[in-house]
Amino acid sequence: MSVLNVEHVSHGFGARIILEDASFRLLKGEHVGLIGANGEGKSTFLNIITGQLTPDQGKVSWSNRVSVGYLDQHAVLKKGMTIRDALRTAFDDMYKLEAEMLACYDKMGDAAPAEIDKMMADVGDIQDILEANSFYTIDSKIDEVSNGLGLRDIGLEKDVADLSGGQRTKILLTKLLLQNPTILILDEPTNYLDVEHIAWLTNYLKNYENAFILVSHDLPFLNDVINVIYHVENAALTRYTGDYNRFQEMHEIRKRQESSAFERQQQEIDRMEDFIQRNKARVATRGMANSRQKRLDKMEVLEKPKEKPKPHFQFKEARTPSRFVIDAKKLVLGYDEPLTTAVNLQLERGQKIAIRGVNGLGKTTLLKTLLGQLPALDGNIELGEFVEAGYFEQESNQENDNTALEEVWEEYPGMTNYEVRAALAACGLTNEHITSKMRVLSGGEAAKVRLCKVMQKKINLLVLDEPTNHLDADAKDELKRALMEYKGTVLLVSHEPDFYQDWVSAVWNVESWTTKIV
Repeated sequence: MSVLNVEHVSHGFGARIILEDASFRLLKGEHVGLIGANGEGKSTFLNIITGQLTPDQGKVSWSNRVSVGYLDQHAVLKKGMTIRDALRTAFDDMYKLEAEMLACYDKMGDAAPAEIDKMMADVGDIQDILEANSFYTIDSKIDEVSNGLGLRDIGLEKDVADLSGGQRTKILLTKLLLQNPTILILDEPTNYLDVEHIAWLTNYLKNYENAFILVSHDLPFLNDVINVIYHVENAALTRYTGDYNRFQEMHEIRKRQESSAFERQQQEIDRMEDFIQRNKARVATRGMANSRQKRLDKMEVLEKPKEKPKPHFQFKEARTPSRFVIDAKKLVLGYDEPLTTAVNLQLERGQKIAIRGVNGLGKTTLLKTLLGQLPALDGNIELGEFVEAGYFEQESNQENDNTALEEVWEEYPGMTNYEVRAALAACGLTNEHITSKMRVLSGGEAAKVRLCKVMQKKINLLVLDEPTNHLDADAKDELKRALMEYKGTVLLVSHEPDFYQDWVSAVWNVESWTTKIV
């Protein structure tokens, strides 16, 4: 049974076509992976099916009596609300029913017998609904799911206003899973989860009885949980049955078939045009030439398969620094209170270090403290001689009105217009992306702009905070190649061992330094 039908949907922004005559269906219990390169329209599609965007053409229809849960990473959490309070809002409907039931009990003391009978029937119905939805074990359900996604480590009584962006996203994901909707829509749910919590979510989704639509660039995670792929490319949606590995096989076959069909048709067109040119002037063969011309005019000419621009990343290397790039002694990280015990850290020239650990323990704080952007609570940090650092931040400003071109030019005003455009194009961005405002770019496109900015500077210490969060498979592979080739020193925060484990020198685990219970 189909729970969602999308029929012949088209949508664009200005002259840019995002989706064209796209159709999609979601069957009961299907686990769908929505995939495609950065900027192909995955988030636009999700916004259309959730009603946040109205398509230019086409129709979206949900079946009756389905509840849809959407992980909206921009939802607002109110100051003064604890994490537990925020999670309890997943059961708002149940609390309203309970209030209605208690109001009935209050009215019974003054009601006539006939009214009492009706109230008792209503109360019985409400009681059945509450018990069917495990209303009386809400707190234990909250504890189970919040533990699985690591919220216990933060503390359920903590004010949501004191949390990082990643921690807030964890709350929204936990709340969504507690709601247990008929259909889950998840956009990059693993971006702020560490390895253990991704494993928990993987197991949860593998056993999820209802349908879901998942966007993720974490391919091992995606491969483990989905059984259908919808691939968005060149404004079209194509359905494949099976996991991501199966999709890759079928997509390669499809690309070869399309390329072969295009080449065969072009050869046929060349032969026909040659025959027409040679025979249209001769009386004896003019009829055959005209006949071929008519066939040629009626032919539906295939488009040449489009190749997406592939990114090329390369980091410029500054002069060789001293042996120890960073030397930190008795370093304590934190803001108002310590996040870590006193630790000694030494980073040698040429080392490539991955930093891992559950969220909220200070990975980003560590990077910013080592770079001098945040003060340490205690201890001493010494940078080596001739150290030139480049820093890739995890997220960009959501309200940034600069175009991609202006974003790079603002930091490097000495570059020419041509040089900035060439640098952005090398990162896999088209002219449309280059002239678009940063706030309307997809997460992956914005990440490529931030990488481009780092690549324009000669550096010998490269500091990267979750650089793969929004990158598609091609960009991720290219970044890995560039980091393996880079001769300088690397500090990398990442929750993807598959990305770093075969090229880093060592792994620093902040869980071994933390003052918190892990």
